[in-house]
Amino acid sequence: MPAVAPRSPWWRFALLVAVLAAAAGSLLLWSPTELLSGGLADRMPGYWFGPLFALVYAVGTLAFVPRPALNAAAGLLLGIQQGVLLAVLGTTVGAALAFVLGRGLGREALRPYLRGKVLGALDRRFTEQGFRSVLVLRLLPGMPFQAANYGAAFSGVRFLPFVLATAIGVVPTTAVYVTAAASAGRPGSAAFLLSAGVIALLVLGSVVGLWRAARTRRRATAG
Repeated sequence: MPAVAPRSPWWRFALLVAVLAAAAGSLLLWSPTELLSGGLADRMPGYWFGPLFALVYAVGTLAFVPRPALNAAAGLLLGIQQGVLLAVLGTTVGAALAFVLGRGLGREALRPYLRGKVLGALDRRFTEQGFRSVLVLRLLPGMPFQAANYGAAFSGVRFLPFVLATAIGVVPTTAVYVTAAASAGRPGSAAFLLSAGVIALLVLGSVVGLWRAARTRRRATAG
């Protein structure tokens, strides 16, 4: 069996897996949500708090912390307006970091597996309509944030359309979760009731989407 060349793309892919595993494993030592909603505000001067909050949020997404939890911390600590702004910024920075990691370390190794009919069609769509494709992913309820990041990185979409589509597409869901957390102390308020209702619809849409996807797979298998 031939030895794997030192410059083989699979070495870089293995490094990507190691980096992501280390990021996820770091949650045993620290919690982004506890840091964001805990003593971070007391330890930092006001002018540093916003950028640091966005950075911790971004690293949290790389460590596979669910965005609803990070958004809830933003709402509880910062309120609606500043919470939405910094959560969207943190989301965009985290997505950009994931894209750079995936494109630089994993894409070359996985490109040969994008030649199938379905994966090839998806790759062409992302290459030719990158902004629109990423925007649709961000707007779809229940679409895993990290999976979309690395899926885009492994495709042919360019960096700038990816970042712009992410920054725009995550605003609706981010605003909903931040608003719900910020108004949780007033459960009878219109803001809380509206945001809670939208969250319920998002959850329902995710369940329906998973059910339809499973049914489609069963039909394809039967066919």
